[in-house]
Amino acid sequence: MKGLMIHNSLRKRGLYLGLVPEVAAARNGSTLLVLDHDLHVLPEAGRRLTVAEIAFYVDDVARRLWAAGVRPGERVAVYKSANFDVWLLATAASRIGAVPVMLSPALDAATVGALLERLDQPRLLTDEHKLDVLAGVPLADLTKRVMIVSGSRPDAVSLSDLAGSPPVQAVAGGQDEAALITHTSGTTGLPKLVVHTPRTMAARLTPQWWLLSLMRRRETVAIHISFVHSRLFAAMSLALLFEMPVLLLNESDPDGVAELFLKHRPGLIEALPNSLMEWEGLTEDPRRPFASVKYFSSTFDAIHPRTMSRLVNSSQRRGALFFQIYGQSEVGPAVGRAYFRKSAHKADGRCVGWAMPGSARVRVVSRNGMPPSETNPGYIEVGWVGLAKTYLGEQERYDANRRGPWWRTGDVGYRTKFGCLHMLDREIDMIPGVRSSLEVEDVVLGKLPELSELVVVLGPNSEPVPIICTHGDRPLDRDRWRTAVTDFPQLADPVQIPQADLPRTATLKVRRVELSRRLQEQLEKRA
Repeated sequence: MKGLMIHNSLRKRGLYLGLVPEVAAARNGSTLLVLDHDLHVLPEAGRRLTVAEIAFYVDDVARRLWAAGVRPGERVAVYKSANFDVWLLATAASRIGAVPVMLSPALDAATVGALLERLDQPRLLTDEHKLDVLAGVPLADLTKRVMIVSGSRPDAVSLSDLAGSPPVQAVAGGQDEAALITHTSGTTGLPKLVVHTPRTMAARLTPQWWLLSLMRRRETVAIHISFVHSRLFAAMSLALLFEMPVLLLNESDPDGVAELFLKHRPGLIEALPNSLMEWEGLTEDPRRPFASVKYFSSTFDAIHPRTMSRLVNSSQRRGALFFQIYGQSEVGPAVGRAYFRKSAHKADGRCVGWAMPGSARVRVVSRNGMPPSETNPGYIEVGWVGLAKTYLGEQERYDANRRGPWWRTGDVGYRTKFGCLHMLDREIDMIPGVRSSLEVEDVVLGKLPELSELVVVLGPNSEPVPIICTHGDRPLDRDRWRTAVTDFPQLADPVQIPQADLPRTATLKVRRVELSRRLQEQLEKRA
């Protein structure tokens, strides 16, 4: 009942990120957040913070930002080394009415420079390391002011010098005004800047609100998500307002993750699909680091049935499930479904689920005038109040994907007679003669546990080329490979590369277009 009241209030009033810590602290200031790293902006804070302390620190940093000259409505581009203080800095900026713009630390200097130009003279909030990365970027021309979290640099304001700044009043803008700007993965070029509002962000909490409502007691929520992604702000808002203890991970190394899970015993894990794949080996750890987990959850990208099955079966909790959500930055979580111990291994990885109560509507429209079906997949479109407001500086590009209340996702698929949405591929990744590259990957990964990753990309002659990685980069047994792919005779011979060589986005998605380009370049050099 309490959760329902919170949810209804947010849907009515909007989600104001800068007020979340204060509201959560008023509800239960003793709720604990544990980190696996120190905060750059507040190294003295330690790795165990109560919600009351988080609220205090957000207010403290908001005062420093105000003293540095940040004012309501201004854009503050946050580009710094990966650290949870990215969330804290953005929340503090939001608290004084500024609009945080989250730029992934994985972005290179040229990309950051292009995005700063699109932001039209934002303030830049960074650190000394990233200032060095941006050494060749004309920051004096592209930004209004440069701020660093600590240290001292010429022509930059250091927040560490502004400790003890006087109090400042919290500011909340309109429900439909820009409140947070994130960017797309950039798998096909320069990332797009996605504008979120209090109204759209509040709507996007609904699917995960239903999941948290299943938890009958307060349990630790372990989160491993890119700190700059809109999903982290949703996850943190829900966890804090639901009074759930949080274990927040920056590192994904399996050994360190296992130690933390054994110590803190999370009941729910939300992580990137590729991180969960990296953790599959922990399911064989005799210490059972996943024993306490009842709910696994993932968004962002396709996750393979093999991964879901191994994780769910490693739990010792009755009714353990894996909740997969399909969505994207522009639409938020669109559809989802749960997988259980007895069904995860048999799952059709292309079946991404059904619409959830109070959440998005989904439809599939024809690509060729014929009704969409399994053999004639169509465009997947999503419609609801949670759609992003615009692409900053690219309204025409946004409008090209918007059809009234519907947003064209760029994915193709179909719906079954029972209403389940099947997502086959990104339209840009479709390969002639292959029904679904993702489906091929699901099936083959399920047959070859020695594979740590498999990506089917377009070859130089429009043929489907499997790019494979193995655990420990060990050579692949080609006889086992041929047996595993007998159902896919159209595949070219596999190309094995070290997993570290896979080009990835900030959320660890494989950049398929870039991988295909590299393959073409490699073959040309050999010719």
